[in-house]
Amino acid sequence: MLNSIDTTAVIRDGGAVGSFPGEIHEGVAWWLGACFVTVTATTQLAVGSDGRPATAEFFRRLCNGAINAHHHACQVTAVSGITEDAFLAYLQRHDPLPGAYVTTTSGEYGAVVVHIRLHARDGLLLQDDTGLARIRRMIAEDRVPIPVSHSAKGTIQHLPLDAMEATA
Repeated sequence: MLNSIDTTAVIRDGGAVGSFPGEIHEGVAWWLGACFVTVTATTQLAVGSDGRPATAEFFRRLCNGAINAHHHACQVTAVSGITEDAFLAYLQRHDPLPGAYVTTTSGEYGAVVVHIRLHARDGLLLQDDTGLARIRRMIAEDRVPIPVSHSAKGTIQHLPLDAMEATA
C-alpha cells in the first residue's frame, strides 16, 4: 500500500482521527469513502465538511472514494461549510441516510487534527461492531474497493450551504 497508516491509531472514534501531516493523509479520506459505501452497501450518502481550507482536499477525496466503490453507483450529496449540528439534522430528516462529516481543528506545531466521522443509517457513529472494524481491516489489508466498471461509478451533487440547511 502506498502511503500506509497505522490503522489502529487512525481508524477509531467513529471514523478516522489524526494529525496532518503525520498520522493521516488525504488518501485516507478516499479509502474511508469507498470502504464505508461498501460496508454499508448504500447507494446514497451525504457528505459534509466544516469548509475550512485544511478540510477541502479530505472532503473532495472522501466524496470521490464513495462514488468509486465497487458496483454501488453511490449518489453523494455534498455540502461544504455546514456545521456538524446542521449536517446531523439533515441526516435525521432524510432517514435512513448514512453520512460522513469532515472537520479539522488546530494541532501542535502547525499541524491540524483531521476528524472524519462516519454515521450509520440510524444516525449513530460507526463503531467496531457496526462496521468500523471491517473498514479498518480493509484498509490495513489493502483491500480498498474500486469500481468494477464505468457504469458502476456514482455521482456527486454539490449543494449550496442553504439547500442542505433548509431541506426538510
